[in-house]
Amino acid sequence: MSSSTTVRQQVLFLYLKTSALDSEVVGWARYDGTGASRPTTGDSDEPPYATGVAALRDGWRLIQAAQLIPPYPGAEHETSFLKHEFLFEKLVRGDPDTTASL
Repeated sequence: MSSSTTVRQQVLFLYLKTSALDSEVVGWARYDGTGASRPTTGDSDEPPYATGVAALRDGWRLIQAAQLIPPYPGAEHETSFLKHEFLFEKLVRGDPDTTASL
């Protein structure tokens, strides 16, 4: 299989303010299987998208939505992990210099 027909995956994790896909992005991480970029956590002050819906409109496919887990009684106001995680992917054809989405 030549590099021009190779399919690679880009992955985008968006952490939203609530469980609604149209709520504000409060955290994110990107990984690029094409090798065209090497994003790292904290490499930008601005999220790649304002909402999860904006990522969908740009061609990202939602493959996992946040599991809704209620807080334990008495722990409603404790700080913990970012729980409204959404996982997106984009399949890209070609070599690292050609990142045309499928």
